[in-house]
Amino acid sequence: MNLELRKIQIKDVVFGDENKIENNVLYLNKSSLSDLIKEDKRIKEVDFDIAKPGQSVRILPVKDVIEPRAKLNGEIFSGVFKEHMEESGRGITYALKGCAVVTTGPIVGFQEGLIDMNGPAAQYSIFSKLINIVMVITKEDYVDPHEHEETVRLAGIKLAKYIGEIGLSCDDCESESYEWKSIGEKYAEFPGLPKVAYVYNCMSQGLLHDTYFYGRDSKYIVPSLITPLEVMDGAIVSGNCVSPGSKTTTYHHLNNAVIKELLKKHGKELNFMGIVLNPLMVTLKEKYRNCMLTVKNIEMLGAEGVIISQEGFGNPTTDLMVVCQSLEQRGIKTVIITNEDAGIDGMSESLPDSVTEAKAIVSTGNSNATIMLPKVDKIIGNLKEIEKTTGGNVDSIQEDGRLLVEIHGIMGSHNLQGNTYLSAMTI
Repeated sequence: MNLELRKIQIKDVVFGDENKIENNVLYLNKSSLSDLIKEDKRIKEVDFDIAKPGQSVRILPVKDVIEPRAKLNGEIFSGVFKEHMEESGRGITYALKGCAVVTTGPIVGFQEGLIDMNGPAAQYSIFSKLINIVMVITKEDYVDPHEHEETVRLAGIKLAKYIGEIGLSCDDCESESYEWKSIGEKYAEFPGLPKVAYVYNCMSQGLLHDTYFYGRDSKYIVPSLITPLEVMDGAIVSGNCVSPGSKTTTYHHLNNAVIKELLKKHGKELNFMGIVLNPLMVTLKEKYRNCMLTVKNIEMLGAEGVIISQEGFGNPTTDLMVVCQSLEQRGIKTVIITNEDAGIDGMSESLPDSVTEAKAIVSTGNSNATIMLPKVDKIIGNLKEIEKTTGGNVDSIQEDGRLLVEIHGIMGSHNLQGNTYLSAMTI
């Protein structure tokens, strides 16, 4: 399996008469974008805006963030739009770096967070450093909550694909090539290096808590062996609206920080054997079944060490711990990545579940820590939604326009794949 990733650096985004990339500037025609999105008759209204780093702009509530990508031949985000699908992770893919599609508008329930383009919140989010193409969607009145979530999710992916295709004719790009060999070949490679695998936990718990693998709702699949090239090529799409700080957006999937580091160290410090995608389920029976299947797949890979990333908080910590426990009991050294919910003062129990076998934990910080955000010049979306956001409440909006929120409420602030600026120290 071979994938070539052609990266086009976007330095500015402006609205214009046509869709094109010229001198690293992305030009977008609003009318064509609107026509594309309103092909879905469930969408009543759609508008577009641009938010740039350093501007006094707050985007709220954010549903998803997606990096624009397209295949030279084939279908990016395979399985989402077409009945016939191709395997992701092969061929040539174009990625527009430095920008992202952000979806907002009235939300289904709660837990959608904010992105600030300037000020203290910007220091907690990778998205504040991107030029964000913001799509504000209003659904038709008859659309129920499940369809509402689907409508906004598909609109974001559709727009990211459409904008990505603008780059297919661009010659000014940086190329990176990746090769992924069979398990047998990989096992024989680098005999002196430790064999390491990645358990990729993904939210799979129903409305507002779903992930899509080749367009298939992950709660209907069992733990599966996948390749990093599939992930980089859009095989996983976020449908998850869990706590904004720990949420894995589609952008995070496409740019998974754990995968990036494992590929960087492959052949130098370790032998990266593969990935097990593990759906995070609701019942204890399902958790134990998926744990058993995940560990079986890890052993089939011949892994001596494992990294597990979490998604969400609370209930999913049990999945994290039982897999860690089972792997350690099989003699497979395991490192887990999780955040802490230690209360505003940091004195509460950090994790809702734990096992003695969890000996190596990477913390992405305390999500309950609070921060006062300044009033901004422009809101894209609806500020009142902070009252329904995890990390916010009815008292978040101050009389002088400032905003008091927990770190929870900032999109990606303590991302559990480690793609974050927040860190922790041992004292």
